[in-house]
Amino acid sequence: MTIQIHDLEKQQFISLFKGEGIDNIDERFIVLETFLKTEKHITADDLHRLLGDEGHTVDRDFLKETLELMCHYGFAQEHLFDNGPVLYEHRHLGHHHDHMICTRCGDITEFSEPELERLQEGIASRHGFHMLQHRMDIYGICSACLKKRVALMPLMLAKPGEKLMIREYLCGENLEGRLLSMGLRRGDVIEVITCQGRGQFVIAVENKRYILGRGMAQKIMVEPIR
Repeated sequence: MTIQIHDLEKQQFISLFKGEGIDNIDERFIVLETFLKTEKHITADDLHRLLGDEGHTVDRDFLKETLELMCHYGFAQEHLFDNGPVLYEHRHLGHHHDHMICTRCGDITEFSEPELERLQEGIASRHGFHMLQHRMDIYGICSACLKKRVALMPLMLAKPGEKLMIREYLCGENLEGRLLSMGLRRGDVIEVITCQGRGQFVIAVENKRYILGRGMAQKIMVEPIR
């Protein structure tokens, strides 16, 4: 089925690009062919390397322009996950899917759930809203990374959205007293709000937010809550 879809995409690509009078169709078709050979979400640099591996010399600006044309005409679509690089994936007409993104290894899992689609359509309908398009990106930790997680780890290694329990403090009495005075105690369940910008960690315990430096976050040992 995938081969049939890709063959149809190639035929439409040539027909449409010729009809629009787009130049360098043969070179752009090579980009499309190489792009369709991978089922992964890739960057423009990834695609440039794949082209090089196949013996094709393609100017980076030309590649970027071709990718933009492919997105414009519906052969590809771009994504920006969790402030990462721009990623490109196939866009096969009539085939919708959503994504689960691992915040540890960056692995992206595509999924399609008809019941979820019907639920979203029902919600839109109840609000008198006509849905044209949508996307769902679920951020979390994949099963492979879950297996690798140790029982205890420094808070500094946690990712936004994770919920953890404070177990130990790897610090002297003064710093431990400071943490206790702030209201952070062993056994508290915390949620990581953010760990970006100026080296700070923002965490929450129930309805209160705390700001910690990276040095302090390194000394708080936490246990992941699954």
